[in-house]
Amino acid sequence: MDVIETYFPNFDDNGKALVREAYKIAEKSLDGQTRGNGSPFLEHPLNVARIATDEIGLPAECIAAIFLHEAMRFGEETDPGKFIAGTAWADDGRQAAGKSIFGSDVLTIVDGLNKISTIKPKDTRLEADNYKKLIVSYSKDPRVTVLKLADRLEVMRSLDIFPKLSRERKILETLMLYIPLAHQLGLYNMKSEMEDIYFRYAEPEQYRAITNKLKASEKDRQALMTQFIEPLKQKLSDAGIRYKLKIRTKTAYSIWRKMQKQKVPFEGVYDVFAIRFIIDCDTDRETEHSLCWKVFSYVTEEYESDTNRLRDWISNPKPNGYESLHITVRNSDNVYLEVQIRTKRMDDMAENGLASHWSYKGIKHEATLDKWLVSVRNILEHPGETGDSRYYHDELPSPPSGEIFVFTPTGELRKLPAGATVLDFAFDIHSNLGVKCTGGKVNGKAVPIKERLKTGDIVEIMSGKNQKPSPDWLNIVVTSKARSKIRQKLSEAEFQKAAEGKELLRRRLKNWKMELTDDIMAAIMKRLQFKTLNAFYAAVGDGTVNISDMKDLITEVSAGPNGAPATDRASDPDRQQAADKQPDDSQAGTQPRRRDAQKVSSDDILVIDARNLKNLDYKMAKCCNPVFGDDVFGFVSIKDGIKIHRMSCPNAARLIEKYPYRIQKVRWSDSPSTSSFQVTLRVTAAHEPSVINEIIDTINIFKASIRSFNVNENSRNGTYEITVKLSVTSNLELDKVISKIRLSRNVIRISRA
Repeated sequence: MDVIETYFPNFDDNGKALVREAYKIAEKSLDGQTRGNGSPFLEHPLNVARIATDEIGLPAECIAAIFLHEAMRFGEETDPGKFIAGTAWADDGRQAAGKSIFGSDVLTIVDGLNKISTIKPKDTRLEADNYKKLIVSYSKDPRVTVLKLADRLEVMRSLDIFPKLSRERKILETLMLYIPLAHQLGLYNMKSEMEDIYFRYAEPEQYRAITNKLKASEKDRQALMTQFIEPLKQKLSDAGIRYKLKIRTKTAYSIWRKMQKQKVPFEGVYDVFAIRFIIDCDTDRETEHSLCWKVFSYVTEEYESDTNRLRDWISNPKPNGYESLHITVRNSDNVYLEVQIRTKRMDDMAENGLASHWSYKGIKHEATLDKWLVSVRNILEHPGETGDSRYYHDELPSPPSGEIFVFTPTGELRKLPAGATVLDFAFDIHSNLGVKCTGGKVNGKAVPIKERLKTGDIVEIMSGKNQKPSPDWLNIVVTSKARSKIRQKLSEAEFQKAAEGKELLRRRLKNWKMELTDDIMAAIMKRLQFKTLNAFYAAVGDGTVNISDMKDLITEVSAGPNGAPATDRASDPDRQQAADKQPDDSQAGTQPRRRDAQKVSSDDILVIDARNLKNLDYKMAKCCNPVFGDDVFGFVSIKDGIKIHRMSCPNAARLIEKYPYRIQKVRWSDSPSTSSFQVTLRVTAAHEPSVINEIIDTINIFKASIRSFNVNENSRNGTYEITVKLSVTSNLELDKVISKIRLSRNVIRISRA
C-alpha cells in the first residue's frame, strides 16, 4: 500500500514526492520505536500529518516537515541543515546521490519544531502569553505554531496510551497553553475538541451525564428540525435559494460551562442546539449578504422572533472574522430555537477559522495563505491586543479547583492543593527531605518554609542536618501527608524525651525517698496544665519542667490546703466532670448506630407515556444506585422489568447507543414519599482520630442512615480511605450530607460511587 497516495491524495505530484521522501526518512529513523500501547511510533507523525492536511488544510511542505522533525528526535543527525539539504533517500533505505528536494521552507519549519519541542512547562509557568513569546523567539515561521497545535490534538486523542501522571500533565498543559492558543488563531474545531477531551478526563461523571442526555434527545432534535423547515421549504425553493440545513449541537464542555455560569440544570440551557442554514452561493459580499437577510426574513415571517437576541455578525464581523446571523424564534409548541444563517464560505470560516480560506474553492491559495500567516504572526507577537482575545479571556477553561501545579528544578510536575507551602512541597518529594527542610528557592529566589506556592513555580528545597520539626510546622502545612509525618516525628521525639524524663524523675524520687501516686500525679498535671502523661515526662526530659522544683511541688500537692491529701477524686469535681465527659474507649471501633431502611415505594416514580404504571416491575440499577431527584432513564430488561439508571451511570452511554429501542423516558413523582434509597460515598480523609466520629455525626444530622462504614488506612499517603453506604430519602438530602462532610478540614476528597 502506498501510504502517501492513500492519506494525501489531494497533493499534486511534486507535493506527494516531497512528502514521500520525508516519510521514508522518518520510517527508517523511527524503526523499532513504539508508543505507550506498543504500536509503532510512526503512527504519531502520520496522524499529525493527517490532521494538518485534512482538518486544517496545510500544504505538502508542512507535512514533510512533520515527518522530518519526528525523524530527528530519534535519529543521529540533529542539524536540520545537513539533514535536509544533504541527499535524498533511495527506495532501499540507502542514501542516493543527487540533489535534495527539500527546500528552505521545510528547513525553517523543521528547525522551529525542533526548538519548540525543547520548551518545558516550567519555562512558561503554564501561562499562554509566555508560551507564545517562546514560540515567537524559537521560530521564524508561524506555520510551526499551527503544526504544534495539530501535534497536541493528536496527543489528546491518544491520551489513553499514556500513564496516569503523564496524562495529567498533558491535560493541564493543554488546558493552560494550547486551548487559548487554538482559540486566538481561529482554530475553533481544534479548540472545541481539546476542551471536550479535557472535560472527559477532568470531570468524567459530569461529562457522561451531559453526553448521555445529548444522545437520548438526538431524535427529538431531528424531529424539531424537520418540523421547523417544513413551512419554509416552498418559499426557499421559489426564491431559488440553494441551502443545506444541519443541526449544530453545543459541545458537552460548552453546555457544562453554561450550566456552571448560569447555575441551571441541563434542561435550563436553551441553546443546546441551533438549526443552521448554510447557503450555497457566489462568494462576493453583496450576494452573500442579500441572501442571508432574505432567508432571515422568511424565518421571522413564519416564526415569532426575539429581537433582543438578534446577533448581526454579517454587517459587523467579529474581530476574528466570524460572520453569521443569529436569531432566536419560538415555534407553535412554544419551544425556543436558535437559528443561524450563513453562506458556505462563512461556515468554513466559522468551523476552521482563518486557515479555511486557503482551502476554499475559488480563492487563490498563495495570497490567502500569506494573508492568514501574517495574521497569525501578528497574534503571536502582540498577545491580548485583539478584541476577540479579550472577549475570550473570561471564557477560558478553569484549572482544576483547589489545586496548583509546580515543578522541581528538573522539570517534574507536582500537583498540590491550593495554599500549599514550600514545606508541603518538600514532604511531597520525600518525607526525609521534609523533616530536614530549612527553606527553599522559588523561581531562583530564597524563601522561608512557610512561603505559599502558585501554579507554574519552580521550587528547589534547602535542607540541614540539624533541622527538626516543631509544633509550629502544623500551622504551615496543608497536605495530609505533611501533617501526618510532622505529627509522627513530633510524637517520636516526645516519646524519646518522655523516656528520658521518666527515668530522671524515677532516680530523683528514689534519692528523695518519695512516692508519686496516681492521684498526686493527676493533681500535678492539672496544676502544670499538661493534658497527657507523655507530655509531662517530655517536659521534664527537655528541662521545660525543672526537676529541682518537683520535690517541693510533690510535697505541696500531697499536703493539700489543710494538711489533708488534695488528691481525693471526690474532692476534685472539675476533674470528675471532665473524666465523665471522656469517651468510652471500649466503644471505639464498633459499628455506628443505624436507622432501619424502608422499602422503595412504586409511587416515587412515573414512566412517561406508559399506562398502568403500577403494574410494571421496575428496579433501581445496582451499577449506579439512583436516588430520588437524580437525572434518570429507564432501560427495559428482559427478565427484571424496567431498570432505572442515572444519566451519569458508566453504563448509560452503551445502553442508549446500542439499545435505543429499549430506552424509556422516566421522571420522578412531584414529591418523594417516605422511601429510602441506597447510595455509596467514598471519602479520603486525613489520618486524624477524630475524623471518623466527625463523619458519622455529620451524617446523623440529616435524613440519612448508615448501612455500613468501612475504613482502610493508607499509611503511604497518611490518609484514611472510607467507604460509607447510606440510606437517603432524596438526592437533595444526599447533597446536604456531601456538602457538610466536604466542609470538614480533615476531609480531602468525597465522591459518590
